[in-house]
Amino acid sequence: MPGTQTRTIQVGIVGTGYAATRRAEAIQADDRSQLITIAGHKPDQIAAFAQTHGVSAVKSWQKLVERSDVDLVVICSANYEHEKIVRTALEYGKHVVVEYPLALGAIEAFELINLAKRQNKLLHVEHIELLSGIHQSIKAALPEVGIPFHVRSASLMSQQPAPEKWSYHREQFGFPLVGAVSRIHRLTDLFGKVATVSCQTRFWDSSKASGYFSSCLCIAHLRFTSGLLAEVIYGKGEAIWQTDRTLTIQGDRGALTIDGEQGKLTTAAGDRSLEVGSRRGLFAKDTAQVLDYLTIGTPIYVSLDSSFYALQVADAARRSAEIGETIEVE
Repeated sequence: MPGTQTRTIQVGIVGTGYAATRRAEAIQADDRSQLITIAGHKPDQIAAFAQTHGVSAVKSWQKLVERSDVDLVVICSANYEHEKIVRTALEYGKHVVVEYPLALGAIEAFELINLAKRQNKLLHVEHIELLSGIHQSIKAALPEVGIPFHVRSASLMSQQPAPEKWSYHREQFGFPLVGAVSRIHRLTDLFGKVATVSCQTRFWDSSKASGYFSSCLCIAHLRFTSGLLAEVIYGKGEAIWQTDRTLTIQGDRGALTIDGEQGKLTTAAGDRSLEVGSRRGLFAKDTAQVLDYLTIGTPIYVSLDSSFYALQVADAARRSAEIGETIEVE
């Protein structure tokens, strides 16, 4: 299957938001692929998206995955829809690219991975944070801190007022660290396997609509098999008054700090700024690697195994928060 696609890859996109727009631009800019159709939920947004990109629109994602002329389905919709769209697309014999998370539970994700293997089709879960200049700079500088023993990763976003959209809905977004599993994946990519997870979470329910929340806060403590201890903090909404996007790594020979898009390495020699690059163009890089894989068989930057493992850790955090106990990660 890798590298076997010789004709132009016909693509359908599910979604009309930011990620879908970046995907459409990347697909249309590459001679190996052609965007032929899109699907979404809101008729006005679907019509505008289709007109902008010069493609046809279908009434539902079900109609899109049924089309015999679609080779690759790119899923850029709400988290809760990922599992069922991926499953149906694979059953119809399509290659699939999906924004993280693959599913809202580890068991469901495992089933989808096995289905992709049985169908001999590509299933790629986007994790563009691993392609970012920030992540690459961290990896390059990490040996200079020596043996890491403590990590604090904070992703707090103040939003006043909180929007009534799927990303602020308990069932549609999922457990916070599952819906935002990239916060876990960055750490497992850098530091390997996790032994135990302990997690607590809190929601502030919205007074405007049932099922929605105005704020959430999730704090997980991870103990890696290496002995490294990590604190992962994720929160958003009206109760969060100060936005915080920082990552601090303490090692026995130095420390590394990322604050937004600024990086600093501290060692016995003093402080040194890190070049972290730009966040721009990551969806294009991801799309190009998918097309490389399908046409010439080049491996994609992230494996299904590593993506699934990050989801397993996030799912362990969910179970820990539910039962109030430390969970061993299998």
